[in-house]
Amino acid sequence: MNNSNPQRLILAGGGHAQLSVLRALARQHTDREVVLITPGRYQMYSGMLPGWMAGHYTLDECRIDLLPLAEQAGARIIQSRVAGIAATENNLQLADGSRLDFDLLSLDVGSETDTARLQAAGELLLPVKPLENFVAQWPRIVQDATRKPGYRLIVVGGGAAGVELAFAARHALAIRAPRTEVILIASDQGLLPGHAAGVKRRARALLHQRGIVLYQAQSLGDGDGVKLSTGAHLTADCILAATGARPAPWLAQTDLARDERGYVLVDAQHRSVSHPQVFAAGDVCMRTDVQLPRSGVHAVFAGPVLAHNLLAAGDAPLLRYRPRHKSLYLLATGPRHAVASWGAVSAQGGWVWRWKNWIDRRFMRKYGTYPAR
Repeated sequence: MNNSNPQRLILAGGGHAQLSVLRALARQHTDREVVLITPGRYQMYSGMLPGWMAGHYTLDECRIDLLPLAEQAGARIIQSRVAGIAATENNLQLADGSRLDFDLLSLDVGSETDTARLQAAGELLLPVKPLENFVAQWPRIVQDATRKPGYRLIVVGGGAAGVELAFAARHALAIRAPRTEVILIASDQGLLPGHAAGVKRRARALLHQRGIVLYQAQSLGDGDGVKLSTGAHLTADCILAATGARPAPWLAQTDLARDERGYVLVDAQHRSVSHPQVFAAGDVCMRTDVQLPRSGVHAVFAGPVLAHNLLAAGDAPLLRYRPRHKSLYLLATGPRHAVASWGAVSAQGGWVWRWKNWIDRRFMRKYGTYPAR
């Protein structure tokens, strides 16, 4: 770029961590030109997705309008997807083939659902990511279930996302399509891997109580449903996939240092280990110093650190994101009820859902429209 022009900071993606950057820019003047690249004007808050499915929230209550945030941050917004990065040349490519130069880049484009084993299911398959596509398709699934008695919905994925999807689907369909069958398939890693035994016991009991059938096996999609490693075959009218994450395919063509799975490698300051002018947070990256689970919890907490480091002037020291030893997870179970998981401690009840609701609504209020600076 021409050195006589202001430096350009590109925010690629409007993920949870990037929201902190926009908030900081709305409060702190910068001489840089700021550009936000995002596929659409709304960012769905993933923590409230199960509540929206279950009917507890309207769509507007659980999505963030990025346009006013960008305006208050002084950022120009481009509604497109990133399709490539040439970090050494300080430019990126958009979906339409055009290129943009940058002096500083912040990546928070998330990840995709890894559906490699389910692809043969074709049109039966709906991955939870990208969220905007899932949100667009879910009302159609509810409508289809109301029209077909005995509709069978299979959720594949035994982690927190899959468990919450199964509970939310069961609650939504129990009212509008009570004869719908909801099945949850957890892999051989079991239900809620990484959570304490007490959390798993609570989840199993609630799945049984809600009438959700649980299978624990490897699954392989086909044209009618899924084949299980036990030899069983389950037909399906719809398959919701929450089968773990994979990086966007275009990342494989970049010159950024990546791990064996293709995630961008970053240090404790969330700066690329190969290109110091590139920062990354959320599901797109992998820390080299510590193993972080792919959770929105860490993206939210890393956000203020990312914002500080991007806006640090001159030789100002960069901050490290130090993850907590234990993270609090509040798992919605369909009705206004949730399970709390914090290390070895677990609890459940309506009060846990009210706690989760308070935290989620506080997050949404935090990223409302800010007064002009």
